[in-house]
Amino acid sequence: QVQLVESGGGLVQPGGSLRLSCAASGSIVSIDSMAWYRQAPGKQRELVANITSSGETNYADSVKGRFTISRDKNTVYLQMSTLKPEDTAVYHCNAVVKEWMYVTWARAVRWGQGTQVTVSS
Repeated sequence: QVQLVESGGGLVQPGGSLRLSCAASGSIVSIDSMAWYRQAPGKQRELVANITSSGETNYADSVKGRFTISRDKNTVYLQMSTLKPEDTAVYHCNAVVKEWMYVTWARAVRWGQGTQVTVSS
């Protein structure tokens, strides 16, 4: 199956920047889309940004103009700038994939383990 591994989280001051990375590996046939979600304590998980195979991007209103999602083959990035305390959350990458299953394939939604982003002075 396909595995997603995030990296790049950490502690940053308000107004600072951080770049998250998510690398997909394993039995990949193709990746249809990739996205970033986040979940803060006591809140539901929300979609932050997504990118399609054609390069089309979409962003949550709360991060427009500050975050940029990009993709290089099997790796998706989230460049975060002008960070605010309310951006503090666990960030998870997500991918809609086709993966090999022995002699055939199946479509699946895969999630990374998450990386903590904390914005605080």
